[in-house]
Amino acid sequence: MGHAGAAAAAVRYLRSGPPAPVEALPRPELRCVREGEPAPVDPARFRRVLGSFATGVTVVTAPPGPGEDTPAGFACQSFSSLSLDPPLVAFMVGRTSTTWPRIARAGVFCVNVLSAGQDELCRSFAVSGADKFAGVAHDPAPVSGSPRLTGALAWIDCTVHAVHTGGDHLIVVGRVEALGTGDEEGEPLLFHRGRFR
Repeated sequence: MGHAGAAAAAVRYLRSGPPAPVEALPRPELRCVREGEPAPVDPARFRRVLGSFATGVTVVTAPPGPGEDTPAGFACQSFSSLSLDPPLVAFMVGRTSTTWPRIARAGVFCVNVLSAGQDELCRSFAVSGADKFAGVAHDPAPVSGSPRLTGALAWIDCTVHAVHTGGDHLIVVGRVEALGTGDEEGEPLLFHRGRFR
């Protein structure tokens, strides 16, 4: 069966009505490693092996919340498209992040896809405690008002759709309200084996 045949079969399947209910598999028991118990995978080896997977680099931003003077933002490698209908994206953020609570309170965010020349910008958003937007050119995204960083390859303006737990991280799902690309075409900023590429 060629591509056209497979596509036609998929359309027939989707048009055949709702699928029969599927019984969920039992959820595996998830627990933290107890004190004195060795981790199932060495964390350094985990980082080294997973570092073989090259990722794009983004900055997730949000407008100032009530009583705040500055917008929020942090550098994020764990960003992905998730669904076309409805349009959803996802990113992961550490539970200890001090920026995430500000984004959560805003209920909206903008993902800025960084270009190859923006590694210093990424580094400034990777630190904690400083005014990350000092000297950074940006304008408000059309729906959320979150900062769109000048020079980014693309931007995705979202509302927070759902938040799930994932070990020591949270999985944030955003519903896309607006999106676009920068004025100039360029190469993306990549992160691979602990370095920008």
